[in-house]
Amino acid sequence: MSLPPQHSGNTSTDFPTAGEPRLQHALKPRQLIMMGLGTAIGAGLFLGSGVGVQAAGPAVLVSYLIAGALVIIVMHALGEMAAARPSSGAFSVYAADAMGPTAGATVGWLWWLQIVVVVAAESVGAAGLLATVWPSLSVPWLSLLFMAVFTAINLLGVRNFGEFEFWFAIIKVIAILAFIVIGAALLLGLLPAAPSPGLSNITAHGGFAPKGLAGIGAALLVVVFAFGGTEIVAIAAAESEQPGRSLARAIRTVAWRILVFYIGSIAVIIAVVPWTSDALKSPFAAVLQVAAIPGAATAITLVAVIALLSALNANLYGASRMIFSLAERGEAPRGLARVNRRMVPLVAVLASVTFGFFATLLELWFPERVLPALLNLVGSTCLMVWTITLVSQLILRRRADRTGTPLPFRMGGFPYVTWLGLAILTLIFALTLLSPDSRVQLLSTFALTLAIAAACEVARRGRSRKGRQQ
Repeated sequence: MSLPPQHSGNTSTDFPTAGEPRLQHALKPRQLIMMGLGTAIGAGLFLGSGVGVQAAGPAVLVSYLIAGALVIIVMHALGEMAAARPSSGAFSVYAADAMGPTAGATVGWLWWLQIVVVVAAESVGAAGLLATVWPSLSVPWLSLLFMAVFTAINLLGVRNFGEFEFWFAIIKVIAILAFIVIGAALLLGLLPAAPSPGLSNITAHGGFAPKGLAGIGAALLVVVFAFGGTEIVAIAAAESEQPGRSLARAIRTVAWRILVFYIGSIAVIIAVVPWTSDALKSPFAAVLQVAAIPGAATAITLVAVIALLSALNANLYGASRMIFSLAERGEAPRGLARVNRRMVPLVAVLASVTFGFFATLLELWFPERVLPALLNLVGSTCLMVWTITLVSQLILRRRADRTGTPLPFRMGGFPYVTWLGLAILTLIFALTLLSPDSRVQLLSTFALTLAIAAACEVARRGRSRKGRQQ
C-alpha cells in the first residue's frame, strides 16, 4: 500500500513528480468527518427506505444489518489503503497498484460515468421535490440553477466545498436525530397529542418476516444502493490536512453512524407505520404525521432536497477528482490534470459538470426517458467498485505484510473480514441475477465494464507503441 506502484515503468500508474500540479490540502478533519457522516445520509434513506420496508416488512432490519456490515468492511478496507497512500484517484489507484493499469483505469472511468449521471439525476430530483412545496417554481430552470450554483462552489476551492458539505451534513444529522427522538417519544407514549402504537406493528400483519428470506433478499438489493457514495471520503482524504490521521478518524465513525442513523431510523419507521401502509412512499413524513407534528411533510421534503443537493455537491467533487487522477496517470486527456491558481482542477470540474448539464437538459426535454436509461446502465456500479476495492485490499495488504511495510491504519480481522465482505457481495450478485427487475441492470453494468476495460487496454497499448517509436 505504501509501496510504489508495481508497474513503475508505465506512466499510467506512476504518481506525478514534484514539479507537476498537485491539489490543495485544505480540508479540515472536522469537514472530512462530517462528510463521512453525510455521504451515507441521502435521499435513499429519506425517500427510498419505504421501498425496502414494503419488500421485507419489519425484517428489513436484517437487510440493513447485512448491508451495513458490508459498508463497514468496504470502508475499513478502503481506509487502510487510503491512509497508506492518499490519492484523489482512491480505489482506482489501488486497483492499478494491485491488478495493473487497465484495472485501475476501468474502475475509475466506470465510477466517473456513474457519478456524472447521478449528478444530473440529483439536480432534476431536487428541483422536482422543491416544486412540490412551491408549485410555481420551474423545475427545468431550478434544476439548471442547482447545477450552476454547485459548479461555482466546486470551483471556489476545496476548503469552500468542504464547508458547504460540513453544514449540509450538520442539517441532515440534526434532522435524523430529531426524527429518532420524536419516534422514541411517540413509542413511549410521551406525546400527548398522539397515542403510542407500541411495538405491535413489528409482529402484526404477517409477523416479523412476512415474506420470508425472499423478502429480506429483495430488500437487500434496495438497501445496498442507499449506501453508495460513502467511498467519496477516501477521495477527499487526499486534500485533507494530515490525510492518514483524518481518514482513520472518519472511518471509525462508520459503524456507529450506520447503527444510529440507519438502524435507528428504520426501527422507528417499522414500529410506528404498518409495513402494508401506502404512507411508506414517504416513510419519515408518515411517522411525523402519526406523531401529529404539523408541517411534517413539508419539513421532511425540504430535508430531502438538502440531502439531494449535498449529494450533488459531493458527487461533482468526487467525479472531478477521479477524472483528474486518471489524467495524471495518463488514462485521460492530460489537459484534465490542469489546476488553476486556487489549486482546483478546473478543466476536470467543467468536464464532469458538462455531462451533467447535458443529461439534465435531455431529461427535461424527454421526461422520465433519458435518465432512467442512463441510471439503469450504471446502476450496479457501486457493487463493482466495492468488489474491486476488497480484492485490491486483499492483494495489497498481503504484499505489505510480506515485505514488512508499516501501515498507519490496519483493518482488523484480515483476511477473514475481507473474505466476509466478498461473500456478502457474492450473495448480492446472485440475488440480483435471480431478480428479473435487477438482472438487466447488473448485466448492463457488466457489459459497460467490459467495454471500458477493452477501450482502456487498447488505449494503453497504443500509448506504449507510440512511446517505443519515439
